[in-house]
Amino acid sequence: MSKAERTRQFIIEQTAPIFNKQGYAGTSLNDLTAATGLTKGAIYGNFENKEEVALAAFDYNLGLVQDGLRAGLHGGATVREQLLAMPRFYRDVYPLMCEKGGCPILNAAIETDDAPPTALRQRVQASLARWHRHVVRLIEQGQQTGEIRPAAEPGRYATLFITLTEGGIMVAKATGDPAALYTSLAHIEQLIETELVNG
Repeated sequence: MSKAERTRQFIIEQTAPIFNKQGYAGTSLNDLTAATGLTKGAIYGNFENKEEVALAAFDYNLGLVQDGLRAGLHGGATVREQLLAMPRFYRDVYPLMCEKGGCPILNAAIETDDAPPTALRQRVQASLARWHRHVVRLIEQGQQTGEIRPAAEPGRYATLFITLTEGGIMVAKATGDPAALYTSLAHIEQLIETELVNG
């Protein structure tokens, strides 16, 4: 990695939690210089503008979540275990996620939901679509191997799992009580065990 690449990565890592906590619109250039200890010129020497830093920060924050999810999924020998890895991951990581400002997908989605189309909104939509496709593929794979009931609708369950997870995080963050998230995650586990997995 070159010096320029290292500097760019440093800026992303130092500013990612700030963007996630304060919002992408609510984070100023002064916040970026305070977080990095670099001058405005140094930041803009590595990024075209604040939006480019914000998008890189979102990708970085999202990558942290996806890496953690992938680790759990790859540890599962069966489709059931891989599906259960998602609620287990969010249950385990939620306290750390709160320290870093919450779920980057949820935060960016709320910030951009009524805004005109932006690159950040497109990234949120793309990340949700990837998540949905991944759960659908897992369920379809389980149906092919006989682990998952043939009548189960993959798209319906993928939507339910994502909505329960993100909705649970939103209520937990808003109330300061993780019970809403833990209840939602327990319901996902119940759906997997009672409605999806062939008993």
